[in-house]
Amino acid sequence: MLEMRDLRKRFGPTVALDGVSFSVKAGEVRALVGENGAGKSTLMKILSGALAADSGEMRLEGDVFAPRNPREARAAGVGMIYQELSLAPHLSIADNIFLGCELRRRGMLDLRGMRERARKVMRRSGLESVSPDTPVRSLSAAQCQQVELARALASGCRILVLDEPTSSLTKPEVERLFSLIRAWRAEGLAIVYISHFLEEVREIADSCTVLCDGRGVLTREMAALSDEEIVRAMVGRDVEDLYQRSARGPGETVLEVDAPHASVSLRRGEILGIAGLIGSGRTEWLEGVFGLRPLSGGEVRLHGRSGRPAPGRSWRRGAGFLSEDRKRQGLALNLSVADNLLLSRLPAWSAPERRQELSQTWISGLGIKCAAPSVPVQALSGGNQQKVALARLLHHGADVLLLDEPTRGIDVGAKARIYEVLNDLARGGEGRQPCAILLVSSYLPELLGMCDRIAVMRRGRLGEARPVADWNEHLLMEEAVRR
Repeated sequence: MLEMRDLRKRFGPTVALDGVSFSVKAGEVRALVGENGAGKSTLMKILSGALAADSGEMRLEGDVFAPRNPREARAAGVGMIYQELSLAPHLSIADNIFLGCELRRRGMLDLRGMRERARKVMRRSGLESVSPDTPVRSLSAAQCQQVELARALASGCRILVLDEPTSSLTKPEVERLFSLIRAWRAEGLAIVYISHFLEEVREIADSCTVLCDGRGVLTREMAALSDEEIVRAMVGRDVEDLYQRSARGPGETVLEVDAPHASVSLRRGEILGIAGLIGSGRTEWLEGVFGLRPLSGGEVRLHGRSGRPAPGRSWRRGAGFLSEDRKRQGLALNLSVADNLLLSRLPAWSAPERRQELSQTWISGLGIKCAAPSVPVQALSGGNQQKVALARLLHHGADVLLLDEPTRGIDVGAKARIYEVLNDLARGGEGRQPCAILLVSSYLPELLGMCDRIAVMRRGRLGEARPVADWNEHLLMEEAVRR
């Protein structure tokens, strides 16, 4: 169905693609994996017509394919579903499906025809229970994704690209999406599946291509690949002990939350995990603990001092908060890496040389990949942006870390480095006191691999924090969905 041969693309001195070849057959799900910055997005932007390759060629069902813009790619049968959905929330589902390619009859909009056709493609995308006239703003995240899928199917797509399609979905929603993918595969669609979750890739993909530093380094059938081989190809080295958990001895209690239905205590030198489904109230509760929103009663004691939580007070008492939305709430994207690292605690005299020295210390310590501290943080990959956000908390001197989805949307190599940093922080040593870490995550293997204790949030109620040895993925999910 699609063949890409020896594609090359440069952005100034940066080589984004260095002779990448990629193909996918009709009725095949081909996984495309790699670290952030490996070239996946650039490759798919060339396929979708958003970028033009410097050299190389593409063929669609044997014919030369060189779209000049996304409209041409869409008309040729390429459907792109990005991680960040692009819908008009004030319009109806039918309006969004046909936006830019409305049906006409006798020079007028064929509203009845669009509604009827919308119903057909909505059934194919699993959205049959909703009216085509429903405003998109009233839909859940999973339903919005289904609208995007319906729009791609309505345009007659033959190649469907799914970019991190499960990042905002619950487990039941992921299972429904996989059922749809299997049905489309049986219909003969060629599907490109991009994900950082290797267990999902293994479940849904027939074959896998790995990119590393702009080059295709591995293509093989999934049945012939181990997770270790995929990770090794992605990062260019072995990643041993992905989840590092050194021997840790929890010390004194540094954080106590006594709130209706959601009380917990956190000790120095431990990582306490909070599991739960999206919408269970985990993020709202964590923001309340830090002071970003009011808690519904109760009190928070930080280092033995109580009082109504407020961000400034929490900062001064040694608590740092890392938002799940790093781009809108965790970073100042238009500022440099150095500015973001030092923003909350500028040195007494902020000469450029001193700022450079301090920034470089954190860049080296967390393995942040950037050309220089002066580059805009928005130019970094997602994993390196997350490291910058975490480094700012450490530079500020926070020893109680409230982390909301700290590894969402980043690759295996970046995850391994962040896990290593969190383990070192909880362990302490070399003159540093151990930190206390409260970790909210939807990724159950992460919680089981990193935490000392885990509690489950369900419908705004936080269960008892129990030792990690008492849990497994099945028990955590069972607790999260229990009535």
